Amino acid sequence: MGRSTETFSKKENEKKRLKKQRDKKERAEERKANSDKGKSLEDMMAYVDHNGNITSTPPDPTKRKNVQSEDIQLGVPKQEDRPVETVRNGTVAFFNESKGYGFIRDLQSQESIFVHVNGIVEQIKENDKVTFEVEKTPKGLNAIKVKKAAK
Repeated sequence: MGRSTETFSKKENEKKRLKKQRDKKERAEERKANSDKGKSLEDMMAYVDHNGNITSTPPDPTKRKNVQSEDIQLGVPKQEDRPVETVRNGTVAFFNESKGYGFIRDLQSQESIFVHVNGIVEQIKENDKVTFEVEKTPKGLNAIKVKKAAK
């Protein structure tokens, strides 16, 4: 008598395949039942209220504001030339003596400013309180005339 050519793993694979087909049919029927087809354009519209929130109700035409096209700015506005203090105070956040550069954290603006050994008047190390001036370079701000602050 011959043995069946169907092994256990073949039967399991067949069961998995049939289950996958059934699940796929169920999902398709569920999508058809919950379909948005047939909705009117008004049902699909979304509006933005005066606070910028999305809502389904149209905005009140009495609260409408006119905006001139010249008033709209695209992109990031340039920083105005704010008065730059000539001498700033800061703390040396990092300084590598062997490479000759570091960073100073400005006490007022909390920004990190690059410092090179060429811009140092007195010897500095990390966590020193310093006074310095700033120059603008193509790569950003650069600290110059760096001295230890008087205590």
